[in-house]
Amino acid sequence: MTKDTRTYEAAGVSLGTADAVVGRLRAAVESTGATGFGRFAGLFPLDEHRFLAASTDSVGSKLMLHRRAGTLRWGGMDLAAHCIDDVLCSGAEPLFLLDYVAAAHVDLEQVAELVEGAAEVCRAAGCALIGGETAELPGVYRDQELDFAGTCVGIVERDRLIDGSRCAPGDVVVGFPSSGLHTNGFSLVRTLGEIDPACLTPHRLYLDDVHELRAHADVKALAHVTGGGILGNLSRVLPDGVHAHIDWDAWERPPVFDWLADQGVAEEEARRVFNLGIGMCAVVPEAPAGALVIGALE
Repeated sequence: MTKDTRTYEAAGVSLGTADAVVGRLRAAVESTGATGFGRFAGLFPLDEHRFLAASTDSVGSKLMLHRRAGTLRWGGMDLAAHCIDDVLCSGAEPLFLLDYVAAAHVDLEQVAELVEGAAEVCRAAGCALIGGETAELPGVYRDQELDFAGTCVGIVERDRLIDGSRCAPGDVVVGFPSSGLHTNGFSLVRTLGEIDPACLTPHRLYLDDVHELRAHADVKALAHVTGGGILGNLSRVLPDGVHAHIDWDAWERPPVFDWLADQGVAEEEARRVFNLGIGMCAVVPEAPAGALVIGALE
């Protein structure tokens, strides 16, 4: 792969296709009475006063690098943090996590590393790891490789729900720093030759950051910056006709993003695929003292 083709699509992943899938499936999903489809967590009305919020994801191809580097415990941490952060975007508190491990042939030590890593993050979040499934699927998975996915369920009071509907021009965007690449873009990263070890740093959990901000500001929207970058993920929670303008020089990026640039990933592609050092965004009418303001709504 030459420098001018260091793109997610050239690596085999189409963000456009992902968007099309959401559009195609929306009617079928919403016909069941579901709400929140296409956002970070789906919502289920538990009663007149509360919603359950749920999200499913996986570690993706980052897990291949964790296995080779002997850092599968970090892969477990990635999964739990990613799923819990998605649920946080609705304003919910995480209740429990379920996990799913699959491989051609299960290695007990590898499974233990993954689950112990997930449990570490769950303990920090007050989230119970209540079970899951381990599957041996020879012929489906390549020898030596494995997959790790999970579902997080949380709960939120109706009057504490965060859905982005109140966002308006003039609101500001607050950013929370990431620990690095987090858990997306690795189909591209794996094409870049010798991998910078910083790429494997575990996904950051934003529970305390969100609690602290909500204690001092009216949080109208939260966006977990995963595949699609900052703008792509903010667009998932903003009303039609409202857009975010980002000051890309408002924060210092972790060195791993300089490494990506050195490998030939263009700035435009990096903004479209990676978090670039901001792993969670919040929209507030006015930023509290000390908050990192990275943009505004127009």
